[in-house]
Amino acid sequence: MTAPEPDLTLDTKGLKCPLPVLKARKVMKELKAGGVLRVLATDPGAVKDFEHFCKTTGAHLLDCQEQAGGVLVFTLQKP
Repeated sequence: MTAPEPDLTLDTKGLKCPLPVLKARKVMKELKAGGVLRVLATDPGAVKDFEHFCKTTGAHLLDCQEQAGGVLVFTLQKP
């Protein structure tokens, strides 16, 4: 199954923990319920950060992939 197309894409490449999650939290507030956010990150710690973010906020981690160059792509859905 492929992740749905995002309503918004947030580029946090080059930012270190906890900035990618903090920026994602701010953007998620702007999305309607069920909205999809794609986050691009390069911090390896972001994997654990986004897992924790989803547990604490109720957001759904629909997909997590690593692309060329170490770019992590997270697809999150607002509950």
